[in-house]
Amino acid sequence: MTWTAKPSLDLVRTVTDDTVLKLLMENARITRADIAARSGISKTTVSESMRRLEALGIVTDTGERTSGRGRSGSYYAVAPGQGSAMAVSITPAAVVAEVVDPRGTALARSQIALAAGARTGEAAAALRTACKRVAAAADGVVAVAVVSAADPVDRHSGRLVQIPDAPFLVGDLDPVSIVGSLASGSVVVDNDVNWAARAEALAGAAAGVSDFVYLHLGEGLGCAVVSDGEVRRGHTGLAGEIAHVVVPGARRSSIPFTEVFAQLGLRRPGSTAVDVGAVVAAIDDQPQLRAALADAVAAVLLAAVGFLDPQFLVVGGGWGAHPAFVAELALRSSLWPRPTRIAAAALDAEPDLAGARAHAVELLRDAIMRTAQTNRR
Repeated sequence: MTWTAKPSLDLVRTVTDDTVLKLLMENARITRADIAARSGISKTTVSESMRRLEALGIVTDTGERTSGRGRSGSYYAVAPGQGSAMAVSITPAAVVAEVVDPRGTALARSQIALAAGARTGEAAAALRTACKRVAAAADGVVAVAVVSAADPVDRHSGRLVQIPDAPFLVGDLDPVSIVGSLASGSVVVDNDVNWAARAEALAGAAAGVSDFVYLHLGEGLGCAVVSDGEVRRGHTGLAGEIAHVVVPGARRSSIPFTEVFAQLGLRRPGSTAVDVGAVVAAIDDQPQLRAALADAVAAVLLAAVGFLDPQFLVVGGGWGAHPAFVAELALRSSLWPRPTRIAAAALDAEPDLAGARAHAVELLRDAIMRTAQTNRR
C-alpha cells in the first residue's frame, strides 16, 4: 500500500495566500468573488486568506462596493506602502527613470537629456538626479531597481564596458553604486538590446517564442540571443556585440560590420554612430545602398541562424524595422540553406525601458510575496 502525505495546513495557506496576493497585485482593485472565480479557490478559503493578509497590513478594503443586483461585494487592493520598483534607461540621448507600483503603473518619471558625446561624469550626474527625483515619489521604499544601458554590461559587476569603436560613451559608469544607494534591495543592470528583446518576448513580435534573435539597428548596432526563453549574455556580458562581425563590404571585400557604414558614408560626422536619418533616406530612395546594407545585415543574421538555430529573427531599432528594409532581408532569407522567418519589432517606443520595467515589477512582486511569507511565520 502506498501512503501519500497530505500537504500541511501551513503549506496550503501559503499557496492560497500567494495566489490571492498575486491577483491583488495584478489588479487595481478586485473582489473576493472575482478572486475565487479566477483562481478556482472557494470563496470561503479566499475570505480566510484575505483576513490573514489584512491582518498583516498587506491588503486593504478600499471602501468601494460593487453595484447591481444581488448582494454587494467589497473591493480590495494591495495596501499603500508595500514598496515600489525603479526602472531606468540610459541612452546616448537621455537618462529616464521611473518608479512603479506592483501593477507596473508609473508613480513618477524623470527624463534628463544628455549632450552628444557625454562622458562618465555627465551621465553619472544625470542618473543620480533622475533617480533621486523619482525615488521621492515612491510608495514606501524602493525595493528593487532595474537599469537598461546602451552599452555592454559586465555581468558580474554591473559596470558598463567600453569596447573599441563603441559610438557612445560613458566609460565604466557604475549604475549599481548610484542606483543602489536609493534601493533597499537588488539592482539589476543589463544591455538595452537585451531588455528590448525581453519586451518583444512579453508583448511584441516574439510573444510566446522561446528561441529567437533580436537585432537592433539604430545609431548603435546590437544583438540579443534568446535561447530556451533566456537571454544569453556570455561570459563577460558581451554576447551579441556584433559590430565586428565580418561581413561583405560595398567593394567586395570582407570588413567589420561597423565599417560598412563608414564605407557607405552613413556615419554621423566625427563619430562611429550610424546616421539614422541618412540610412532611412538611403532605404527609401537609393536601391543600391539599400541592397548593400541588406547584404551586410543578412550576413550577420545568417551567422546567427547557422550557430543558434532560432525559430525566427526580429529586427528593430531606428531603421532596422523599416518595412522596405525588412522586405529586403526576407528576400535574402528565403534563399538561405535554412530559410528563417524575419519579422519587424512590434515595440517602437522605449522597448528597452518596457523590458526593464516589466522585470522590475516582477522583482517587486516577488519581494512583497517574500515579505508576506516571512510575516506569517
